[in-house]
Amino acid sequence: MSGCGESEILLDAVLRPAPPLSPRALLLVLGIVAAVDVAFALSFVLRGAWPVMPFMGLDVALLAWAFHAARRAARREEHVVLTPSLLRIARRPPKGTPSEVVLNPYWVRVQMDEPAEHGSQLTLWSHGKGVRVGAFLPPLERASFAQRLKSALRAARATPL
Repeated sequence: MSGCGESEILLDAVLRPAPPLSPRALLLVLGIVAAVDVAFALSFVLRGAWPVMPFMGLDVALLAWAFHAARRAARREEHVVLTPSLLRIARRPPKGTPSEVVLNPYWVRVQMDEPAEHGSQLTLWSHGKGVRVGAFLPPLERASFAQRLKSALRAARATPL
């Protein structure tokens, strides 16, 4: 990573959400749901309830949109680099402009709820401002990363500049 200075890197982690199913598996699931919906729609049409048919198609269309949104959201990432002189968090959203937060590791405090649960957040506090990290990670991965980051921050504070 450019711009980190000559300092040794104490932590270099790329955080990504868990990937959804493969495109082939998603198409298979969508095909099965579509086949079941067509069977139900035909049974309703044969009974004279033809207005049900468009709603069954809408069901498949919404599922396809949800699969697409999940695959797009899985492309985001956060790159966390810690040296004795700085903590850099580079965020790359699925679409939009990447952003970066740079903090002084001496002043960073890591806050993570214990025990790690779905709603638990990993927040880095510095000078009264909080930065959330790894919100898309499962709770246990988030807690594990929090521990790694705390250890690396202790090492950063112990390293003479």
